[in-house]
Amino acid sequence: MRALALLLVAVLVAGCSAGSTASTPSDPSAITIGFTAEPANFDFTRSDGTAIPQALLYNVYEGLVKLDEKGEVRPLLAESWTVSPDRLVYDFSLRSNAFFSNGRPFTAESVKFSVERVKSAAWSISQKSKMDVVSRVDVLSPTKARVVLSRPSNNWLFDMTTRIGAMFTPDGVADLANDPVGTGPYDVAARNRGSSITLKANPRYWGVKPAYETVYLRYFKDATALNNALLSNGIDVISAVTAPDSMPQFEADTRFTVTQGITNGEVVLSFNGRKAPLDDVRVRRALTQAIDRRALLDTAWAGRGELIGSMVPRTDPWYTDLTGVNAYHPEHARQLLADAGQRNLNLRLRIPNLPYAVSSAQVVKSELNKIGVGVTIEPLDFPAVWLKSVFTEHDFDMSIVQHVEPRDITTFGNAEYYWGYDSPRVRQLLAEADRGSAEQQVSAMREVAATLANDAAACWLFLFPNMIVAKKKVGGLPLNQISESFDLTLLRRVGS
Repeated sequence: MRALALLLVAVLVAGCSAGSTASTPSDPSAITIGFTAEPANFDFTRSDGTAIPQALLYNVYEGLVKLDEKGEVRPLLAESWTVSPDRLVYDFSLRSNAFFSNGRPFTAESVKFSVERVKSAAWSISQKSKMDVVSRVDVLSPTKARVVLSRPSNNWLFDMTTRIGAMFTPDGVADLANDPVGTGPYDVAARNRGSSITLKANPRYWGVKPAYETVYLRYFKDATALNNALLSNGIDVISAVTAPDSMPQFEADTRFTVTQGITNGEVVLSFNGRKAPLDDVRVRRALTQAIDRRALLDTAWAGRGELIGSMVPRTDPWYTDLTGVNAYHPEHARQLLADAGQRNLNLRLRIPNLPYAVSSAQVVKSELNKIGVGVTIEPLDFPAVWLKSVFTEHDFDMSIVQHVEPRDITTFGNAEYYWGYDSPRVRQLLAEADRGSAEQQVSAMREVAATLANDAAACWLFLFPNMIVAKKKVGGLPLNQISESFDLTLLRRVGS
């Protein structure tokens, strides 16, 4: 199964009645958080999308390392590590007091089992390819694990902060879809499909006890229901505001704390480079130059978010401002289409039925109509139909989806990825960036980003904002969201 480096954010599934699982003033040890992307199951080794790691990564499952809010790699189950001068050998010193929720101890054998399992047929999502660089795993002692790479890689340790770095125990993988077993601060206690997931504090947890004993993750079918749940005391936190025009009401309400930072979620208008005429760079440039992305952001997402010119958020070390490349220029767009011999062009825009995609698609259609391009918008049920038709079967001309996997610019090095971009030069640069020094990595990645922008490999509409609203009693909310996880360990109880 091919990779999904996407946020496939917010398939808005039915919520339960307000207050049915919400924490109350008499239960300060519980918290209820509202979401819009419900996991189809709990197995992120075989199911794409970010809803599963959003709920489980760092909370139920832990890795050797984790990503902090600044994008830095920090210790987790590994207390420390060393890297050999040739950058091939990683020696990890492991925590000796960590246990899985089924009582099994976490040891170097767990590391060996987990890493080797990613490389096996047990994992089917193509993010597993990030573990291809591993040559072997050696157990040096119960608390010492050695990972040997086949070549130097700047990406591997960073990638271990994602779901591929999750640690498992051999007797805890029999039913991952329904019964996750991890070393994290929480365990899955219950699930009400289509409505909620209940997490309970793991009594065997090795680390600092989480602020909340019970966490209810509630899922809502639309933004209005999500907002109303907070206003009516049905939830304590909106994990991500999906109706940006509702932000002013929360900002003016003294009951709530409102934070707005950034994510690494690029909202992308993708082009199917496998099929004509979208395999013609002139056509892709024309479509990109026809869209006033500032106006789109203002119209579709109330101006909340940032413009970007390539697949790089400003939290990445190789970020440069490329918004001027293929900037809005409808007259030039018309000429490019004429040069490409494209008249009366009609394209299918197949999108997930998510708020940001639906709103953005209307603006895209209007803008492309102005240069003589017809657009048929086809909303698809998300994730099932969109994943099958667009992502897997490549049955589309254009689409709009938010990509949230950290540093997912590397997907443009895979010609089999759903947007069908095939550039030997980009693949060469990505390889050089991964093998080279830190300085060489930054230089090569900047060239990759510039090449993608110049080729109009996609049209980057905007960077999704991190907008969280919570009751005043909840602290520790992250300003920026740049990992796959909604990290519950960051939350704090205010005034208690």
